[in-house]
Amino acid sequence: MAQEPELTDEIIAGRRADAGGLPADMPGWMAGTITAVDTASLWIGRAVSWLTIPLILVMLYEVFARYLFTAPTVWAYDISRMLYGAMFVLGAGYALSKGVHIRSDFLYRNWSVRTQGRVDATLYLVFYFPSLLVFLWVSSGWAWVSLSRGERGIDTAWMPLLGPIKSCLPIGVAFLLVQGVSELLKALYAARKGRWPQS
Repeated sequence: MAQEPELTDEIIAGRRADAGGLPADMPGWMAGTITAVDTASLWIGRAVSWLTIPLILVMLYEVFARYLFTAPTVWAYDISRMLYGAMFVLGAGYALSKGVHIRSDFLYRNWSVRTQGRVDATLYLVFYFPSLLVFLWVSSGWAWVSLSRGERGIDTAWMPLLGPIKSCLPIGVAFLLVQGVSELLKALYAARKGRWPQS
């Protein structure tokens, strides 16, 4: 009798279990592109993860100031929100490279590797790249207007400049677009060869 697989985080939101290293029969340009993009995403992810430290320090300072000295800050909420937002958008390409973006795995994992590759490649070409290109264009406009006008937040008394955080959005979208190239190449290889490459 077949045993039901245990639903763990690795199954629900993880990289494909059968993925190995880059295969020897992969064209050099494809392997080089995948390696370069995945390596860049890894280093970007590592760099962005350091934003966790100032985020923790800001929150600790606010908690101590508020509850020990009854002296809440006017800036901690804004700083924490901006740091978290920057981590979220700048780390999205890294998250995609690790396969932790949400997908309907309850259907997808039962398909053959060739079918998975075909579906992934089609969705990247038809939806992913066109929508992210539009998002890049729109978010770049938002960032430019915010920077050029010196836009300030109006929902708190501190009123921080919003240009720097709004600039993170087009940068994060650009990281996602670049990582999408690697994912598309992996999907095309899987659709053709029936196995997933992974750098």
